Amino acid sequence: MKKLSYIILSALVLASCGGGSNGSIESVLASKDIAALRAKQAEISGQQRSLEKQLHSLDSAIAQLDDNAKLPLVTTIEAKTEKFDHYLELQGNVTTKQNVLVYPEIAGTMNRVYVKEGQKVSKGQILASIDDGGLSSQLAQAKTQAALAKTTFDRQKRLWDQNIGSEIQYLEAKTAYEAQESMVKQMQSQVAKSTIRAPFSGIVDDVIKDQGTVVAPGQGSEVFRIVNLSNMYIKVEVPESHLPNVTPGKNVHVYFPVLGDSVTTKIRQTGNFINPGNRSFTAEIPVPSYDGKVKPNLTAKVMINDYTNENAILIPQSIVSENAAGEQYVYLVDAGASASEAVAKKAIIETGKTQGDYVEVITGINSGDGIIDEGARSVKEGQKVRIKNGE
Repeated sequence: MKKLSYIILSALVLASCGGGSNGSIESVLASKDIAALRAKQAEISGQQRSLEKQLHSLDSAIAQLDDNAKLPLVTTIEAKTEKFDHYLELQGNVTTKQNVLVYPEIAGTMNRVYVKEGQKVSKGQILASIDDGGLSSQLAQAKTQAALAKTTFDRQKRLWDQNIGSEIQYLEAKTAYEAQESMVKQMQSQVAKSTIRAPFSGIVDDVIKDQGTVVAPGQGSEVFRIVNLSNMYIKVEVPESHLPNVTPGKNVHVYFPVLGDSVTTKIRQTGNFINPGNRSFTAEIPVPSYDGKVKPNLTAKVMINDYTNENAILIPQSIVSENAAGEQYVYLVDAGASASEAVAKKAIIETGKTQGDYVEVITGINSGDGIIDEGARSVKEGQKVRIKNGE
């Protein structure tokens, strides 16, 4: 249509150039009069503007009357209500409360190491023994003295029960026996420290000191690392603005990028303290061990379900536009005479939460409305469009 209009315009301009108040173009050019040339130029420019205006009017009239006029092609989607789960995305690391370094309680040479790396151990199981420096012999001697003190006390007690002997003799025997028993218990406690035992059931992750090594209590003298993978969790920092929605029992999707696997779990507990430094609180999320694949300090992507709408209308974010007043809008289709043609109608909407490529519509769209999807950016209010869904 435009090409034809320009052809007609050119023909009319050329036809008009053959005459006029100032003569033909050839005569004006031949005169070499600058004033005449400028006058002829202005005359032809005026004629061209007039003809363009007339052609524009003709184009508009033809477009309105021509049923075969080319209409903008669009696709539409039907607004439907569906369940919408919004997730708060956070980053965290796997940790466990039972990941400890085991230290010796007395100084001495490690006589024997009973376990190796990767071995499963039970709570209280012996891991290693340390030379007690003669404490066992002293304990045996103390037990012998305690046995003698008990025999003396028992005899003195029988005599005292028969009112034989003095009370002071009975009390001296009792005190000696009790003191010796206390010494035995104290020495037993010291000797027990020469045996290193597992503080809980788990796996020996690292044997740090070898057999024959001299060890002593204190920082830097750790002997074993023991880890329990049966009670691991992820601790994440949650912004305080989500405090009302992130609560114990909320569903959580946990994705492990390194493993390429995910798990669904729930929040076990939330912190009772807002960190003033970053205005956040903690949330603790339990995770399974996946047969030992999930390990402490493994990076995890956490998605907490902080909002759910059972009857939400979701639309692609790409079709939402915004006007100068800051209002968001989309174009709906008002069904016309045929199923393939319709008139675009602007609808002001209010949006809610977003998830991925979709946004929740709070108001402005009802279930069943037809929404222009592809071509939404190229249509205007009241414009007739051709719908090509599934063609």
